[in-house]
Amino acid sequence: MNSVAQQHARVLSGMRPTGRLHLGHYHGVLKNWVELQHEYQCFFFVADWHALTTHYDDPSIIPDSVNDMVIDWLAAGVNPGEAKLFIQSQVPEHAELHLLLSMITPLGWLERVPSYKDQQEKLKEKDLNTYGFLGYPLLQSADILIYKAGLVPVGEDQVAHVELTREVARRFNHIFGREKDFEQLAEEAVKKMGKKAAKLYKRYRIAYQEQGDQEALEAARALLESQQNLTVNDRERLFGYLEGGGRIILPEPQPLLTKASRMPGLDGQKMSKSYNNTIGLRDHPEVVEKALRTMPTDTHRVRRNDPGDPEKCPVWEFHKVYSDDGVRDWVRDGCTSAGIGCIECKQPVIDTVLMELKPFQERAAEYEAQPDLVRSILMEGGEAARDMAQQTLNEVRTAMSLQYR
Repeated sequence: MNSVAQQHARVLSGMRPTGRLHLGHYHGVLKNWVELQHEYQCFFFVADWHALTTHYDDPSIIPDSVNDMVIDWLAAGVNPGEAKLFIQSQVPEHAELHLLLSMITPLGWLERVPSYKDQQEKLKEKDLNTYGFLGYPLLQSADILIYKAGLVPVGEDQVAHVELTREVARRFNHIFGREKDFEQLAEEAVKKMGKKAAKLYKRYRIAYQEQGDQEALEAARALLESQQNLTVNDRERLFGYLEGGGRIILPEPQPLLTKASRMPGLDGQKMSKSYNNTIGLRDHPEVVEKALRTMPTDTHRVRRNDPGDPEKCPVWEFHKVYSDDGVRDWVRDGCTSAGIGCIECKQPVIDTVLMELKPFQERAAEYEAQPDLVRSILMEGGEAARDMAQQTLNEVRTAMSLQYR
């Protein structure tokens, strides 16, 4: 596996601007981001170009949607002091890398991405016979590779996109990483490590290439990462030389599998705006309470004294998320014996959801009152992201003989 050890401290993730977010987003993505920002160097971006792949016919909604979504990120606890927040289209290097990668990416790789035909089937009312829609998985690859991100948090249904990125990076390195006199340059780089470290590197390299010793591979990577007297180019050469390939220009990322969101919608399906079954993070408490109080329940429990089955009730799915064991035992016993009614069953959920949303909504109101602060956060994040993106793109241009003097 071609990778640079340092990159595994870097995480990249993005969301299409869909406007104000709901509880499904909070439990499925934002809580994970808040945890990751304390462990890794995180880049979180607004994927506004990706929004155009399916909503190119009405882009006017994008600016307000971006602002609303970022406010919800911040209110959820995503900290611009620990993570870089930015808008994709304000870092044009994403687009240039996408273009350059498109020169080497086989058409069949894009057509076989599972979501390509799946989304066309789901969005039959839209004309998706566009290059933008076909190429959006490659734009996702550019989003990841432009930062040399080592980890990409995804659900199981998105692993194929990361695998495509790995294949694209591997192909790019194979085509452009084989410099003239590569082995000579690599051997010269080994000498710069010093006698002891060079000897250790060579031993690890033989153990991996001749015996497939994965522990030796990891040890060699760690050794290279600790070398202070190697240039970036030398280090990339030695990572490639270690594995028997060329210089690694674009390291391959790994999927960071996230737990499937357990947040159900009001009807028991996955919470989604397209199902009209959501609870918005900034919905007024009265709206939230009414939505939860009027949720459908077990259809077989028609009268108050009819026993019910929690497993057939959407409210039970909310209890799995919000209630402790004691409350769940009370609900199960009371429902199956008709000891409690559905309104009684819903009350603990209502109380807990409102309790969770209150501090979030207070923080969101503070950011809503400071639009200049939100713009400043995105601008600063964009500048930091662009600095790193430009470094990668310069390497890519050089490798593809596109640097002119």
